[in-house]
Amino acid sequence: MADKSLGRYAWLSIVAAIATITLKTAAYLQTHSVGILSDALESTVNLAAAVLALWMIRVAERPPDDDHEFGHNKAEYFSSAAEGILIFVAAAGIVYSALKRLINPIPLEALGLGVGISLIATGINLIVGLILIKVGKDKNSIVLEADGHHLLTDVWTTMGILMALGLVAMTGWQPADPIAALVVSVGIAFTGFKLVRRSVLGLMDASMPDPESAKVRAILDEYKQTHEVDFHAIRSRRAGQKNFVYFHLLVPDNWTVKEGHDLSHEIEERVIEAVPETAVFIHLEPLHDPASQDDIELFQ
Repeated sequence: MADKSLGRYAWLSIVAAIATITLKTAAYLQTHSVGILSDALESTVNLAAAVLALWMIRVAERPPDDDHEFGHNKAEYFSSAAEGILIFVAAAGIVYSALKRLINPIPLEALGLGVGISLIATGINLIVGLILIKVGKDKNSIVLEADGHHLLTDVWTTMGILMALGLVAMTGWQPADPIAALVVSVGIAFTGFKLVRRSVLGLMDASMPDPESAKVRAILDEYKQTHEVDFHAIRSRRAGQKNFVYFHLLVPDNWTVKEGHDLSHEIEERVIEAVPETAVFIHLEPLHDPASQDDIELFQ
């Protein structure tokens, strides 16, 4: 079952998004900078993504039921994919606003005040983004990790825009503002692409990450060396915070069902200890029965 503490971090992201939207909108009204406007638009996407993330986390927390016997962990991938798509939409809106401003430039005003307000918003995004990434990695939550990376992208976006505004203030070259917004649109579109790609891989039942897979195989190799057993048809998949590991355990032909079950249980506990949040499925077979080798090529 998903970690129930994740919801409060989604709420933290929502509060941060509301605060930064308010601050960046105020900065735009002071400066009339299309760069700051694009930054505020991205923060609006952050808010929509945070609300969706909270919803998907709640869905992922639901226990298995008759219609979803493996749980609801994959709900997080829908949130991450939707966030990536929203980022693409924001990038398109930024391009439109920037091109419009390039064609019809407007003098910028009160740059000092606008920059100060934007820096406060950037500080909020930096702190919350780092928190979400750390918790997302610790809890294997793609939703929180994606949201955190999005917020850090927003930080770099704002810094780029503020540097462009500094150039305008020093030189009076007005095109620097919309050009910075166009550069920002490319960067956040790339972030959106990475989020969508990661979500698609998850929905396609990609294997668990290599470090975790290596731990599982090391445990199985250890038992092959210390017991008269073998393994094949080893496979895995990752669904949100949950890993699923499947393999066939081949035991000596004269073992009783209880002996095979006891060893299976021991191996299962070792795997879960090494890779938490993992469900282990073991199929027992006699080691020297030719029929046990019929499926050896199915999953390798």
